[in-house]
Amino acid sequence: MIDFVQLQQIVKEHLEQDRSIKVIEASGPTLDAAVNEAATLLDTSIRRLEYEIVVRGSSGFMGAGMKDWTIRAYEHKRIKKTKLAEEEFSDEIDSDIPVIIDKDGEAFAQRWPTGVFLKITPPVGNGKKATQMQAMHSLAAKDIEDVDMSMVGKLVEEASGTYVMVAEFKNNPVNDSMGMVEVDDNEMHVYITVLPPGDGGCDLSYEALVSLLKQNRVYHGIKEEFLIKFADNPVYREKVEAAEGTKPVNGKDAYIVYNFETDQTKIKLKEGTNGRVNFKELNIIQNVVEKQHLAQKIRPEDGVDGMTITGKVLPAKAGSDIPLPLGNNVHISDDGETIIADINGQVIMTGGKVNVEPVYTVEGDVNLKTGNIIFLGTVIISGNVEDGFSVKAAGNIEVKGTVSRAELDAEGDIIIYQGVNGKGGGRIRAGNSLVSKFIENANVEVGKMVIVSDGIINSRVDAIKSIICQGKRANIMGGLLRAGEEINAKVLGNSTSGTETICEVGFDPKSKIELDRYQAIRSASEDELETLKLDLQTLINIKKQRKSLPEDKEAYMQELMDRRQVLNEELVKANEGIAKVQEYMNEIQIRGRVSASTKVFPGVKVVIRDVREDVHTEYRGVTFVLENGLVRVTKYEEPEDVAKKGSDGYSAN
Repeated sequence: MIDFVQLQQIVKEHLEQDRSIKVIEASGPTLDAAVNEAATLLDTSIRRLEYEIVVRGSSGFMGAGMKDWTIRAYEHKRIKKTKLAEEEFSDEIDSDIPVIIDKDGEAFAQRWPTGVFLKITPPVGNGKKATQMQAMHSLAAKDIEDVDMSMVGKLVEEASGTYVMVAEFKNNPVNDSMGMVEVDDNEMHVYITVLPPGDGGCDLSYEALVSLLKQNRVYHGIKEEFLIKFADNPVYREKVEAAEGTKPVNGKDAYIVYNFETDQTKIKLKEGTNGRVNFKELNIIQNVVEKQHLAQKIRPEDGVDGMTITGKVLPAKAGSDIPLPLGNNVHISDDGETIIADINGQVIMTGGKVNVEPVYTVEGDVNLKTGNIIFLGTVIISGNVEDGFSVKAAGNIEVKGTVSRAELDAEGDIIIYQGVNGKGGGRIRAGNSLVSKFIENANVEVGKMVIVSDGIINSRVDAIKSIICQGKRANIMGGLLRAGEEINAKVLGNSTSGTETICEVGFDPKSKIELDRYQAIRSASEDELETLKLDLQTLINIKKQRKSLPEDKEAYMQELMDRRQVLNEELVKANEGIAKVQEYMNEIQIRGRVSASTKVFPGVKVVIRDVREDVHTEYRGVTFVLENGLVRVTKYEEPEDVAKKGSDGYSAN
């Protein structure tokens, strides 16, 4: 055991170790202001500042008696890493790994009824270990005279973080530290104010503080970690929060997650492989298919109840539910949480509800404003379709205006109110039928029939069933028209036009196209073979005369022979294809006919099945039919009733 004089000597010896530390005093109207002033004077950050309060400030009364705060401060020195080490370390840091803040070990001394207790906390990270000098400082601050130094040394070495008795203490209970508890009206916050002990008085331990709270009916939300630190290093005569109730957390309301863009005004431009943006592809339409999931409701969550510091439960509100925004052509899944499309079409938000519309309406022209249109339903265009744009629909396409050099492709019908002027490049394809006012300089292909009121001019038109022109100006002038059953117009050809008008019927147009392709391959192969044979025969004759050929000529002859073999194979395939198509065309029994209710001009070519007839004289009100292998001219025959109304009841007029 040592006496107080010896303790003072030990402290004096350790003071030499602190002489290298720069200590300054700073003051300010508030503690924060004093700390900021100290950090400025030491040229360091507040985070690295250590200080002790010398004079506690006071705001006075109405400005009178105001006193500044004064602190004594020094910079907490830390081991500095080299720049290289910092860079290497920063590369290895994982964001999921908690950051360890360096903290020095500390020494705390407490006077309790059973004796004087000392606690040494271990350092954290790269913090320094607490020293025996620090332990002596803390004991000296408690006016302790007889200390077991061997135990102090052991505690400093072990740094276990628990209180161990190191000296006897004669307690005067009258001067013990006292605590006062204050609970707010809502029982959500608890504050304690601790008075310092007097001579011979004991400190309040953590257990004593908790007991004091429970005596005041504080059972929930006690800030245990704070109270442990407060008991080690109490702040006297200041109100501090010791417990806090738990506020209720209301559950989240239900909400909808949409699997499509609900803002119809947004445009998504696509960048091509060349890096350029195609402004015709605006992707305005959001196509969906039957059974596609369009939106999902996230159910409301239950709330989490709160609790006051006295243990009273504060009930939380559960989140509110909302109905699914169900519109047209959609249904709710069996689990009641998902909106599913009933049909193919366009998904849109209308009136706050999810709808799948089978019809997409363009108010105006198809141009740069709308971009190209692809829709899994019917498209209705109130204006025109301008040059270079395309409209593709899984249903019908209806155009109130005109169609220029554009592309229309529909699985159903195409209806064009004003007509088509393809300018030599337009293309119209309908899986069913096409109804139009006129067709000019365009390419048309339909699955059933073409119905036109004002004529067809210089166009290529293919129809599986019929091409019907019925109206005051229902003329067919120029171009190639092919139909399986019938071509019927008011006038065929033109007396002044130099463009020939070819009308072919009595066969499947698709098969005829395939037949023409095979015949073109055969013709080209035969022509090339004829030329090749002459060249090859010439080389063979030279070789017979000279017994040999130069190396380049020999290679060329071998090349010609290889090419001859390829052409012979192509010729065989072409002949087989021709025979197969002709066999199919002979099997289908179609009574093809070409009719003109008013006039047929000379120059018109009529082809029925595989028989061709060139018109050399003018005819009036006639129908061309095939009889006994010859094209005959008979009395005009009206088109079928179905052709007059169209496949879906559309009028030619």
